[in-house]
Amino acid sequence: MDLDLLEAAAGHWIRIVGVAIDVFGVIIIVLGILWSSLAFLRDGGGAERYDGYRQRIGRTLLLGLEVLVAADIVKTVALEPSFASLGVLAGLVIVRTFLSWTLVLEIEGRWPWQATAAQRSHSEGGF
Repeated sequence: MDLDLLEAAAGHWIRIVGVAIDVFGVIIIVLGILWSSLAFLRDGGGAERYDGYRQRIGRTLLLGLEVLVAADIVKTVALEPSFASLGVLAGLVIVRTFLSWTLVLEIEGRWPWQATAAQRSHSEGGF
């Protein structure tokens, strides 16, 4: 009986931690967009500032997505480690990974696995 009570209590706290991580991910996205928008407006807006604005929002979304994936992992693996829940988790991770990759492509103009110009220059012996 004590083991059942302990499992129920642990499940309850893990669920709370998972929801807290979800909320934290959403807060990151909302505050990041607000901060980026305020910085854009403070700097006067305009076409020349737009690329920096897009990059800040993209980085905010990437960070928020990473946190949301972590929350999904905590809630799925710790609470319901069944094949069905792992399948749902895999689907969520695939969709969010694809979103992350497309955001990196939008922000940096390259796929995440491609070397940056600085990395290529360094590997070729340049500084």
